[in-house]
Amino acid sequence: MQQERSKEIKLWGQSLGFQQVGIASIDLKHAEEDFLQWLKAGLHGEMDYMARHGTKRSRPEELLPGTISVITVRMDYFPNEGADPLKILKSPEKAYISRYALGRDYHKMMRQRLKKLVKQIETIAEPFASRVFVDSAPVMEKPLAAQSGLGWVGKHTCLINREAGSWFFLGEIYTDLSLMADKTTNNHCGSCVECIEVCPTQAIIAPYKLDARRCISYLTIEKHGSIPEEFRPLMGNRIYGCDDCLLFCPWNRFAGLSRESDFNPRHGLDCADLIELFDWSEMTFLQRMEGSPIRRIGHERWLRNIAIALGNSPDNPETSHALRQKLNHPSEIVREHVIWALNQKSDHK
Repeated sequence: MQQERSKEIKLWGQSLGFQQVGIASIDLKHAEEDFLQWLKAGLHGEMDYMARHGTKRSRPEELLPGTISVITVRMDYFPNEGADPLKILKSPEKAYISRYALGRDYHKMMRQRLKKLVKQIETIAEPFASRVFVDSAPVMEKPLAAQSGLGWVGKHTCLINREAGSWFFLGEIYTDLSLMADKTTNNHCGSCVECIEVCPTQAIIAPYKLDARRCISYLTIEKHGSIPEEFRPLMGNRIYGCDDCLLFCPWNRFAGLSRESDFNPRHGLDCADLIELFDWSEMTFLQRMEGSPIRRIGHERWLRNIAIALGNSPDNPETSHALRQKLNHPSEIVREHVIWALNQKSDHK
């Protein structure tokens, strides 16, 4: 009964556009211990929400009482069209935006599909409790995904699948249904340290340990206020997120392209010029980022990040002019980063 039900759930999930569906048990003792040590060391930076919910994050039955099984899903997101990310990284006048953020926000779409999966499960199961999650609550999604056989947590702390790399989103359904848990997958990182060596800010301070305070994704997305000067030159042209540890991971040779048109680039964000994006007014930013995960950082941090990238770009009259146009910007944060960028130009004359 358990086996048949679990098999049917997986087939339904795949028919809804998830590339893989797994089932995990809720014992996360080992992951909880590592997580609490990570918090204690302060490696989460300003992400206070990581500690706010106590053990609810690592004990699913505390978040949804009665939970005994977790259905996990993955959905590939690497866009099937758009500029070569490595070429953009090597073009300092272009803006590099993390591949997951080029198209529409994935949260709502994946939640809707998970809810459809719940509806389908209701047709074959007795009344049950459930709650769906897509990066929307204190959930240890990577350990749960690893526990359900979707992959293993790599040295860069992202999940890796042997057949599909790591360009994918994760989602979960907590439930009190009794389901057959899948077997975990072996770790296949071996002696490879590519992700550690290519990290621009050396944020992976040891295998399987990330110092978020050094991570460009954290700095450009999660961090408010001023970005420490020591990291600014290392950020290059990355204005929203960073993919280096994924781009250079050997397992991503096997990654598939997304089947979802929602994840294809919008507004030319896969190869946009920094100066063009820096010129967007707040209204333009809000209009064009409607339905995009980028909208959450707001216009001020958008300009802050681009100012740093312009400071790292080749010195030319157009760049300096664009920066000077923002010297009187109402935001002190924007002005500070613009001044830093202009000083980069004068330092190299």
